[in-house]
Amino acid sequence: MDLGLVRRAQRGDQGAFEALAMRVHPRLYKVALGVLRDRQSAQDATQQALVAIWRYLPRLREVERFDAWSYRLVVRACYDEAKRRPQWLPEAVMRSAGEPVAADEYLGVVRRDELERAFPRLSVEHRSVIVLRYMLDLPTQQVADALGVSVGTVGSRLNRALKSLRAVLDADARTAGPAIRQGVSVR
Repeated sequence: MDLGLVRRAQRGDQGAFEALAMRVHPRLYKVALGVLRDRQSAQDATQQALVAIWRYLPRLREVERFDAWSYRLVVRACYDEAKRRPQWLPEAVMRSAGEPVAADEYLGVVRRDELERAFPRLSVEHRSVIVLRYMLDLPTQQVADALGVSVGTVGSRLNRALKSLRAVLDADARTAGPAIRQGVSVR
């Protein structure tokens, strides 16, 4: 990150903020989409995060921590957005009956599809920690900074999140029938 750009934006330079927003928007949107699993909600959360960055940037004391701070703001925006969204899933998403048996070369596609159906059923906190750690491949310390928690808390949240994901996948496999019981490997 260009710290000079952050400092200029921090002092109220609107052009610097616009340039900064253009740079951080793609990664903030990637986090929001990973957590919320809905394009419109992810766009809304990203916009909320950018507004919060504009509003609170002058108060940021350690400019070199801008990345972690901006991740924290987008994760908080995702939490807020998830509270506003309805908590139901369409019946078609919940139902997985009649899925075809996949050949080996298509097994990866089937597994990604199973994960895609299971992931939204995790809590926002669990999705957030998984997205930051595995989707963005952030080190545990950066995940902790982004979430505003300790490294130990990140470890325990990851552990619980992956157990929850396994439980959802196992439940889906039991209802899907014997054709798809090959399962999905979760870290």
